Amino acid sequence: MTSLDGLDLDRLDFAAISPQDFAQLVRGTGKAALADIVAGPARGRILDEVFGRMETRFKPEVAGRLNALVRWRISDPGQDDAVYETAIADGACVLRKGAGEAEPRLGLTLTAADFLRLVSGNANGVTLFMTRRLKVAGDLGLASGLTRYFDIPKA
Repeated sequence: MTSLDGLDLDRLDFAAISPQDFAQLVRGTGKAALADIVAGPARGRILDEVFGRMETRFKPEVAGRLNALVRWRISDPGQDDAVYETAIADGACVLRKGAGEAEPRLGLTLTAADFLRLVSGNANGVTLFMTRRLKVAGDLGLASGLTRYFDIPKA
């Protein structure tokens, strides 16, 4: 497996793919092909799997006493927005699917393809922000350092 393009995504067990292997698959998949993949029926499964791993990829020793609610909005044309929240507090990161009542300290909006590139180490958050592919609302300082709180695979 060198790319997501051409794989039978309906039968692929995403949970069996290591973060490093997933990063390599994303790296080997062209931007247009990645956008097509996440526009298809596997979109929800892929996003659920990646967000679900955030809790285990969290680095509490780096986060220290950070207390923050981050709301992620994955927004693609022709698709319903997918919303996830990561609550960071007391040295833990807890995932929630959907938007809760609490006001987030940070809101991030980007496409599913850009999200996958970001969390797989194949894109830089600052570059995505500067090119207007990542929209940020709230604490810009938190946004600029958010990736350091997670063990991002190297592709």
